[in-house]
Amino acid sequence: MAKYYITTAIDYVNAKPHLGHAYEKVIADVLARWQKLKGNDVFFLTGTDDNAQKNVLAAKEAGKEINRFVDENAKCFKELCEIYNVSYNYFIRTTESRHTKVVQSIFLKAHKTGDIYKGKYEGHYCVGCEAFLTEKELVNGKCPEHDKKPEWREEESYFFRLSKYKNKILKLVSSKGFIIPNEKKNEIISRLKSDGLKDLSVSRPTTEWGVKLPIDKSHSVYIWYDALINYISGIDYPEKKFKKYWPADVQIIGKGINWFHSVIWSAMLYSARIKIPKKILVHGYLTIDGKKISKSLGNIIDPIELAKNYPVDAIRYFLIREIPFGQDGDFSEEALVRRLNDELANDMGNLVSRTLSLAEKNFKIVKKQKIELKFELKKIETLVDNFELDKALAEIFKFIQSCNQYINKNKVWELKNKRQEVKIYNLLEALRIISILISPFMPNTSEKINKQLNIKLGNLKDCKFGLIKVYKVKKGEILFKKIEQIEPPKSFVKLKDEISFEDFDFRVAEIKGVKDHPNADKLYILLLDLGKETADDVQIVSGIREHYKKEDLIGKKIILLKNLKEAMIRGIESQGMLLAVHDGKNLSLLIANKSRNGERVFIDLREKAKEVIEIKDFEKLNIVSKNGKIIYNNRFLRTEGEDIKLDKKMREGLRAS
Repeated sequence: MAKYYITTAIDYVNAKPHLGHAYEKVIADVLARWQKLKGNDVFFLTGTDDNAQKNVLAAKEAGKEINRFVDENAKCFKELCEIYNVSYNYFIRTTESRHTKVVQSIFLKAHKTGDIYKGKYEGHYCVGCEAFLTEKELVNGKCPEHDKKPEWREEESYFFRLSKYKNKILKLVSSKGFIIPNEKKNEIISRLKSDGLKDLSVSRPTTEWGVKLPIDKSHSVYIWYDALINYISGIDYPEKKFKKYWPADVQIIGKGINWFHSVIWSAMLYSARIKIPKKILVHGYLTIDGKKISKSLGNIIDPIELAKNYPVDAIRYFLIREIPFGQDGDFSEEALVRRLNDELANDMGNLVSRTLSLAEKNFKIVKKQKIELKFELKKIETLVDNFELDKALAEIFKFIQSCNQYINKNKVWELKNKRQEVKIYNLLEALRIISILISPFMPNTSEKINKQLNIKLGNLKDCKFGLIKVYKVKKGEILFKKIEQIEPPKSFVKLKDEISFEDFDFRVAEIKGVKDHPNADKLYILLLDLGKETADDVQIVSGIREHYKKEDLIGKKIILLKNLKEAMIRGIESQGMLLAVHDGKNLSLLIANKSRNGERVFIDLREKAKEVIEIKDFEKLNIVSKNGKIIYNNRFLRTEGEDIKLDKKMREGLRAS
């Protein structure tokens, strides 16, 4: 039995978790469960970063004592893991005494080898990153991660001789398979070659919170030097468990902290004479309309609230299936519902329901028969091993769809006796194999299938036909109930600031050009004419490619939210957002074909809009459709000459988005 050690990043507890945290943990859980299916000895570590100075600031803002504050929020992250079925072996908190001891011992090791010295640091400090940033890293004078101007700090500090390990680090990160995907590897190589490696400030002159330096109690250990060590303190460094599981086979992180893990963590391990992890697996961000989901940016989706509205397995499925690993992926409840209805309810749920109905209705016991169905296990295994989890799920559902086709093609419901039993046995065996393959992705659903089949979950070696000699099944409830109507989003955190309709600058805009987005198969790039409103065309990125052909869009006069803050969507700038109504399957644009380009859309009067608003502001507007027209607060949206209408006939009461 081979060992397999997998870790996630540990999360700041300055606020409750958001969906991005759930995404990373679900990825790790899928990989951990897959390795268990292969028969490996898995250890899965996750947890929270309690020692960050930003936690202290957040506690003060909340008017709470710091220990109580971090305890309460850490509990929320544990609850997230429980709700999302994250099968961790240990949940570490960096306030644990054993972690403190390991941090101090690693610091002393570096000090004894001459890798620690005292000096003075000055530079741009981002509180959100808890890191000093170089001029090159700033974008328009701001931290690109948090969109805020960093503080200028000058302070006494102890330094780690990071520069000493430049050549070793460059050789390491250049090696095949250490950083995945390749584009994240190339970013690190490029930065190392252009900027080199400067020594790292690894202490802060404070005694308020955090791990105290073993050589100077007036300083606390810099949070990143502290936090990274959790990966070995969580497996009892340097004791038996550490010797068994280290080095980590996979360390899963978000792209914003790639440098800390690939470079700083590796140098720390070199200094301490500890082996380097085998792989750093870098995922992209969850976004809303192209903007990273982030506590600091205020566009939070609460995953615990989301799980009250949708099955957890449906959310897990969506996060993996929708987002190719390593890329950013846009989240919307409409897209979640679409996959739930189409793939989980229609494809998989329907297959399970039809098969078990046939088996129960026609046979008390289904015995072993000739095998007629096939699937590609090796292909699925290869895709998971290459971390192409979205493609692995697609391949599993290809098998599910082929089973549905098998029922239809053979008209199994019309067959009699032996001929029918052969087909039903093949389908029951297919369900057993499917339950194994989906178990890392949707563990609850797998368990429900096995319960109806009256069998236990198997391993990957059991993914072959003909293993079960006799089936005695009992059909249960359907796996996924279809959602017929999408309510306005329920899972966004309510923000304190107020917004009113007059803050929004809605304009009539004529579509003058349409082209495919080069980096996304569901997006168009639209060029819009606002008449005298602006001399140049306005460019927006919009996810309407599945619903409108290019030639059908040219000349349409749509409704543009003009004063929306500009955003980069899959590498293309979007200077606003069009309005449409979506029912989970079909989409209709809001139009005003009789109005002038650039004409203002209003309710009763022409209000004065804010200069810039953000997508979080728009989410608060409950604009709905009724009788083919658009209503806000029981009043019609209109221009001077006409009411705003829907381009296509849609169900009533849908929310504009």
